[in-house]
Amino acid sequence: MADKEKKENSEGQEESGSKKKLIIIIAAALVVLLLGGGAAFYFLVLKKPPPEEKTPEQKVELAVPAATEEADIGPMLDIKEFIVNIISEEGTHYVKAALTLELNNEVALEEANKRLPQIRDAIILLISNKTFEELQDLQGKKQLKAELKSKINSFLKSGKVKNIYLTDFVVQ
Repeated sequence: MADKEKKENSEGQEESGSKKKLIIIIAAALVVLLLGGGAAFYFLVLKKPPPEEKTPEQKVELAVPAATEEADIGPMLDIKEFIVNIISEEGTHYVKAALTLELNNEVALEEANKRLPQIRDAIILLISNKTFEELQDLQGKKQLKAELKSKINSFLKSGKVKNIYLTDFVVQ
C-alpha cells in the first residue's frame, strides 16, 4: 500500500514536472514570437528611412542650341544612294546608304560639287573597308561619320565639312 502511494506521488510529481516544462516552453516560444513580431513591426512599419539630405538644387544645363546656331546651318550636298560590299567572315554583307554633307560655306559647296566623284570614291572606299560588326552599332556609325568627315576635309581646299548626316543606312 505504501508502495502504491509512493508510485502515485512520484507519478503526480512527474506529471506536474512535465506540465511545468510545457508551460515554460510555451512561455519561451510566446516571448520569442512577441519579440520577433515587435521587431518586424518596428523595422517594417515604424522605422522610416532617414530623410535624404537636401542638396541645394543643382542647375542642370541642357545643351540647347542657340538661335544663332539654327541660323548657322551651312549649305548641304546630297550624296545619292549607293550600295557597297563590306568585309565579313560570314557570307556576303553590304551597306546601302545615302548621305548629306553640311559644309561651312557656299564656296565649299561649289568645290564639293566639282569634287563629287572624288568624294563618292572616298566614301565607298572607306565604307567597303569596314566590317559588318563595325557598322552594326551606334558607335561604329559615329566612327564612320568622323572618318568620312576627316577624309573629305583632307582634300577640300576652300571650306570644310561641318557635319555628315546619314539619310539612309542599311547594313545587311
